Order: sequence, then structure tokens, then C-alpha cells
Amino acid sequence: MRPLTEDETKIFFEKLSNYIGRNIKHLIDRPDEEYCFRLHKERVYYLSVALMRRAAHAEKSLLVHMGTCFGKFTKSLKFRLHITALDYLSQYAKYKVWVKPSSELTFLYGNNVLKAGLGRITENTPQYQGVVVYSMADAPLGFGVTAKSTQECRKLPATDVVVFHQADVGEYLREEDSQFTGVTPGQGGEVGAENEVIRSKIKRKK
Repeated sequence: MRPLTEDETKIFFEKLSNYIGRNIKHLIDRPDEEYCFRLHKERVYYLSVALMRRAAHAEKSLLVHMGTCFGKFTKSLKFRLHITALDYLSQYAKYKVWVKPSSELTFLYGNNVLKAGLGRITENTPQYQGVVVYSMADAPLGFGVTAKSTQECRKLPATDVVVFHQADVGEYLREEDSQFTGVTPGQGGEVGAENEVIRSKIKRKK
């Protein structure tokens, strides 16, 4: 676990600002207590400084998770936001999209939002803008990137894409192993065995 480098911070904040803009400041300057971002095993975590100090005493090989995971850096130093960041994105999102009930399940299976499924969209949303996707009952379902601006969406045929899918809450079931335990799909039993060893170590320490 360590602080992000200058380059990592720039890449991370650029990605985050595409969804919440200058509201990033609300994540840093909080009235309740001091918070920070930390990198652990290529993943960026958001947590209180008090929790960070406690986590720093944990054995690195046994530290699985801390705070809220915002996403992960790839080997080429690109950053991908994870669905676990949705609670904060939905709080501070500048632009939003609402999908019709008939299209909720389609989005939750990892598909793009089509014009036929578009319920509402924030006025003056630009093209290629990060948006949080909601149900018509205002429940956050995930997030994506607009394929067209608000004005262009009004003229589109029903089968055209209006939001490119990025993440959805269905991932909690579809990608449980890779997304939340650090296991990459296709790694097989070897990683599972390693995880069992880690679990047994934790039990012994208890």
C-alpha cells in the first residue's frame, strides 16, 4: 500500500473528473474526517486516514481490501473505474441518464443503452461524457459514456446507442471473483489454492 505517484494521480483524476468534474474536491476536503487515496496491488482505494494507518500495520500479503475500491490500473497505466465506486459517482455526478424499466435488465447484463430504452437525460450533456445510469425510480444502476449529446439523442432512431456501457451493479454477481477478490478469470485452481492458504493464515492469527 502506498500513495499514488504524480502520474498515477493525474491519470486517475482525469478519469474521475469525466464523471464528477470538480466535485472531486468533495472527496478530498470532507467535513467529517480526513480521507485519502491509496494504491494496493494496482487498485486505488478511498479510505479515511485513520483506517489507512491501521491498514498499514497489516501484513501486505494478507491485506485484501480496505475502504472503497475506485478501480484498477492496467499494465499500460490506463485506469478503469470499477462498479464499487458507484456510490460516490452517483452522489457527485454532473450528468445523468435514466433508463426505462423495460431496459433495466438489459443494461444490468452489461449491454449499452439504446434510444428505445432512454427515459431521460440531463440537459446539455455533451458527447463522450461520463454519466451515471439510473432507473426511473432514481436507483443508481451503473455508469457509462454518452454516444451522443442530449440534442443528438432526440433525433436518433430507436435502435441507436445513446450510452456506452462501462459498469453496472450486475457485476457483483457476474464478475465476483475477478472484480472483488483479485482473481483473474481463467487463472484456475492455482489461485484458488493460494487464496485458501491466505484464509488459513488469517484463521491461525485469530
